[in-house]
Amino acid sequence: MALGIGDDAALVNPSPNSQLVVATDTLVESVHFPVDASAEQIATRALCVNLSDMAAMGATPRWFTLALTLEKADAPWLAGFSRGLAQVAAEFDIALIGGDTTAGPLTISLTLIGEVPMGETLPRGGAKVGDSIYVTGTLGDGAAALSLLMSNDKDGSSDSERLLTRFYRPHPQIQVGIKLRGIANACVDISDGLLADLAHLCRASAVSANLISERLPIHPDVKRSSPLLCLDWALFGGDDYQLCFTVPHDNCTTINQWIELGELDATMIGQIQPLEGDKFPIRVDNVATELKRGFDHFDD
Repeated sequence: MALGIGDDAALVNPSPNSQLVVATDTLVESVHFPVDASAEQIATRALCVNLSDMAAMGATPRWFTLALTLEKADAPWLAGFSRGLAQVAAEFDIALIGGDTTAGPLTISLTLIGEVPMGETLPRGGAKVGDSIYVTGTLGDGAAALSLLMSNDKDGSSDSERLLTRFYRPHPQIQVGIKLRGIANACVDISDGLLADLAHLCRASAVSANLISERLPIHPDVKRSSPLLCLDWALFGGDDYQLCFTVPHDNCTTINQWIELGELDATMIGQIQPLEGDKFPIRVDNVATELKRGFDHFDD
């Protein structure tokens, strides 16, 4: 970094033969996090959510800016927020290089800047017919956590704590994204739900997909506590921040070896298929599945 915080703008020095990857997310109180969330929880969630976009592109995050809107100056709140932000920034070795602070309803806007070697990004539009579809980690945890928060039934159990951690500090799959460079054809992070985000990938690639429901990785505790909801959460629930990626046949052996060796936590869940004019680009167990409408910020 040539010039950081303190001037009218920052100056950064990208690595040679690299491309810059830029992503922005805005989080609003009572929309993206509960009103009773702590300052530290808000900070960690905000930065981790944005880092997930870097992971989906196969980028190494380097810098970020922060625009913070607060109803009033609150020293203890700001100390907690700064602490949470600093913890995540240190974990992923990224630097805060600027931003702005204004008065108003609590809103956090972050812009992440990362790097990827020239031509090695993981786009949504690269999926090919015959690709296998994989997801990292487990699905449905984000929706299960949100259900827990809305019910206010935080019983202190190990699964309750696990879900709250998954919500407030989702783990961005940065190293997985980097590992997939040159291996995966396409990638997207799961923020709006598996089907919604896979549909984005399919539309960008002009393909369709079929998922195998019994292969969807759902945490055993979520299956046990919510057997009637867990599949719906895995397919349609958001806030998982795992990666969904497609792999050509020739590279599946490499992916499967990584999984067997414990070098990659991922599951093969379906195949990319030709687009045949279906109204819905996603099938589940060979049945066309209507995409449920996601959250709309401007819906009255």
